[in-house]
Amino acid sequence: MLAFPSTYTVGITSLGFQLVWASLAMRADLDVRRLFTDQGDPQHRHCDLFGLSLSWELDGPVLLDLLEQQNIPIWSADRGDTDPLVFGGGPVLTANPEPLAPFFDVILLGDGEELLPRFIDALQACRDGRRSERLQHLASVPGVYVPALYAPRYDSNGHLRAIEATQASLPPRIAKQTWRGNSLSHSTVITPEAAWPNIHMVEVVRSCPELCRFCLASYLTLPFRTPSLEDGLIPAVEQGLTATRRLGLLGASVTQHPQFEALLQWLNQDRFNDLRVSVSSVRAATVTPELASTLSRRGSKSLTIAIESGSERMRQLVNKKLSTAEIEAAARHAKEGGLSGLKLYGMVGLPQEENDDVEATAKLLLELKQHTPGLRLTLGVSTFVPKAQTPFQWQGVRPEAEKRLKLLAKRLKPKGIDLRPESYGWSVIQALLSRSDRRLAPVIAAVRGSQDSLGGWKKAYRQARAGELAPARSAGVELPLPPPWEEVVHDTWSEERTLPWSHLDGPLNQETLQGHRRQALGLT
Repeated sequence: MLAFPSTYTVGITSLGFQLVWASLAMRADLDVRRLFTDQGDPQHRHCDLFGLSLSWELDGPVLLDLLEQQNIPIWSADRGDTDPLVFGGGPVLTANPEPLAPFFDVILLGDGEELLPRFIDALQACRDGRRSERLQHLASVPGVYVPALYAPRYDSNGHLRAIEATQASLPPRIAKQTWRGNSLSHSTVITPEAAWPNIHMVEVVRSCPELCRFCLASYLTLPFRTPSLEDGLIPAVEQGLTATRRLGLLGASVTQHPQFEALLQWLNQDRFNDLRVSVSSVRAATVTPELASTLSRRGSKSLTIAIESGSERMRQLVNKKLSTAEIEAAARHAKEGGLSGLKLYGMVGLPQEENDDVEATAKLLLELKQHTPGLRLTLGVSTFVPKAQTPFQWQGVRPEAEKRLKLLAKRLKPKGIDLRPESYGWSVIQALLSRSDRRLAPVIAAVRGSQDSLGGWKKAYRQARAGELAPARSAGVELPLPPPWEEVVHDTWSEERTLPWSHLDGPLNQETLQGHRRQALGLT
């Protein structure tokens, strides 16, 4: 059973979920059924393997509901030899699997193209063994993390000191796996029921070379990878266009593919005149009138760029190599090319940000509106959330961000700019899930039924802190009470602190991330 913690419409739009499902479904030795929160394929009489693709922190509690629906014990420690092995993957679990670790038997760290087949092959080789024997065998596969075989160690004050292998034969550290093939993912399912109906999605790049210091999409997926035009991108596009005339080009920085202009020229052929093309976020400095014109002719109405801040100082601090002049040129070129809208993404609450920096964002948007009349401007703005495996993982959420979201609304909404702020409160919950260790698992279990309420999360955390929740064990260790809310969510952590993910090897080691942080914040 392969599950997604949302509705079919949302789940089938996930390229990662499609990739995993297709990879498993093509195997003759598996019978794969899909499960969503609102529907699913006909179920097996007996399920041996239950998988979940997780790409959003706040979807974690849904996993437990899906397990209960299948009559699977939610805690890994409570499962026996006849219960399915529960495995998961995706960026949330790769970055920091620890808050959800007690619910999983196996977690796959990194890209699935090679890791997933290796995992299934290893499982088939020991499928007749006892549960403990199967987990022991799987733990030897690179990129396969078995939380029950790695025990957290806390000191007498409840501080996490290490997460250690329980047996000398186990690898002491687990490394994220990286796909280095000549092709990336593309749609295997095209349906009118998807959130983006009837669209063929093609991953043009993976990761991003810019390395903005807060960005999980960049740091976690390094190195920056670009499939070749002739052998990778064109065949992937052609395959989908046999079924639809809608094409989505995806990636964190699509226009930085070295052959992107050649791809646009190829799409400019007359045989594609009825093709509708859309692109995900592009780097502002790469927006040209030619790009905008091509997209306009192919049915796009707007472009999306990430500016992070209207303040030149803040963009330099986060390593956003982008000038105000380049942002202004992107807006001008979008309009000249025939596009009717420009969507910009920004952030408040970044480290060392001041009110003047937020005022600079408002000033920039108002100037763009004045200089490009008729271009519809939308600003999506979120609160900075520290993400594991990035240089800003040691920084906390800044409470000032809530007022700064309101400041932007005060400055921009009366001027006719469409402001779309993300909830400050839910950003706080994201940070809680992003920075916690296994001690958060009882909170996740307790919040079910009220996970859509900020008050529900805070109540469950208070109960955990007060010792009112049932004690939980993981890898044979009884988990102590969680640390104070303020410490997890808002505090700036010492670089000497043991991080919940310190036993995992991401693309860059902690010393490199520390160097990037110190450089950004002027600490060197």
